Amino acid sequence: MTIDDLARPETPEAPPSPTPARPGTWSALRPLVLRLHFYAGVLVAPFLLVAAVSGLLYALSFQAEKIVYAHELEVPVGDTTLPLSQQTDIARKANPDGTVTAVWPGAEPGATTRVLMADPDVPEGTSLAVFVDPYTGDVRGQLPSFGSSGALPLRTWIDGLHADLHLGELGRNYSELAASWLWVIALGGVLLWVGRRRKNRRALVLPERGPKSRRRTLSWHGSVGLWAALGLVLLSATGLTWSRYAGENIGTVQDGLGGATPTLSAGAAPGSEHEGHGGGHHGSTTAQGPDMGLDKAVAAARAAGIDSPRISVVLPAEGKGYVVKETDTQFPVQLDSVALNPADGTVLDRLAFADYPLLAKLTRTGIDAHTGVFLGLFNQLALAALALALILLILWGYRMWWLRRPGRPVARGTWRRIPVTLLLPLAAATALVGWFVPLLGLSLLLFLAVDLTLALAAKVRSRSGRTV
Repeated sequence: MTIDDLARPETPEAPPSPTPARPGTWSALRPLVLRLHFYAGVLVAPFLLVAAVSGLLYALSFQAEKIVYAHELEVPVGDTTLPLSQQTDIARKANPDGTVTAVWPGAEPGATTRVLMADPDVPEGTSLAVFVDPYTGDVRGQLPSFGSSGALPLRTWIDGLHADLHLGELGRNYSELAASWLWVIALGGVLLWVGRRRKNRRALVLPERGPKSRRRTLSWHGSVGLWAALGLVLLSATGLTWSRYAGENIGTVQDGLGGATPTLSAGAAPGSEHEGHGGGHHGSTTAQGPDMGLDKAVAAARAAGIDSPRISVVLPAEGKGYVVKETDTQFPVQLDSVALNPADGTVLDRLAFADYPLLAKLTRTGIDAHTGVFLGLFNQLALAALALALILLILWGYRMWWLRRPGRPVARGTWRRIPVTLLLPLAAATALVGWFVPLLGLSLLLFLAVDLTLALAAKVRSRSGRTV
């Protein structure tokens, strides 16, 4: 050791290099979620856009229907109303080829009575509605009426566009594909947006201001998506309940859990063995035997607790009784129903909405909310807002993709970075969801096949370039 060595300050021994820390769960998952959100957004967005635009039109069609069909739906309020049986007879004379199946009395003053008929000239699954002025007996018009909400031609056409693009069973695949991916894209977007680093928490829920740029577009996309996420997930879930493939699986699970929707037995009317619809006249005798008529049937139903102003009276058929149903779906719902002996009005069966299993109540409420009839105008405005938000989210997403071109959001093979302890449960959950929601699983496999094909093509090009 020299003097110089002693004079030199001692250099501390460098600590051993630390072992690189394993990335956290979100750090490992984020690239995979980002890639899935990107591919699903780009490839499924056209289906979602069609569903959103048609859904927006559908939400607005309730109010448009009141304007377009005002002559059929509304009349000046009179002093007294005609008996329902007389109104039904007037409707029969207006369309003698039809068979009366149900009568919907006007729910408020100035509303027409809707007499529904089975008619060969209307599409299958649709009734012909004859609109009768309850004060004067004038027939205000005849229109096809569809579904329990009584959709008239305008809303029926838009509903068909939204459900299947008027392509029948084949077209239903488009709406099921959109509903299958909507919740995945929405929840993935929420994870990406909440997990993003930011200095200002305000930017999480409110879009940034400033000149137009990709950053500002991303801010609008993320914050609006966060506000709309819950509604979009609920739309996806309720839409899947009556889809073709996933809906069948949902129904099987619901039935297995004891949540099947109960049905009312119309009961066998004593001494009635013949087919046919009756009940048109007070105190009349039909092919089914004595019939007390519509007016007494409604009075008997009122006495049995059916007190909603919105009711549907289904006429007896095939030896069954009258069925009087409450149809008020607005909160608090009134959906009780009774079956009555057509001879004397005794109650044959009763079904109260309060007695529905919880899953059946949730399913009914969810479907009513999805179709815009649960909370009336507020429900329809909320649906319109969600549809508009989804349209904007899709357009902003495509704009960000366009501004970023030709880059990719994240490199391939990011799944290899996920710890096995997380990857295996994730793969199992994905397989289970893909089986339960078949169009989601099949399209995900298609995405993977496309991604692998592109990766192999890039690898071949890279090798060819090195060879040259």
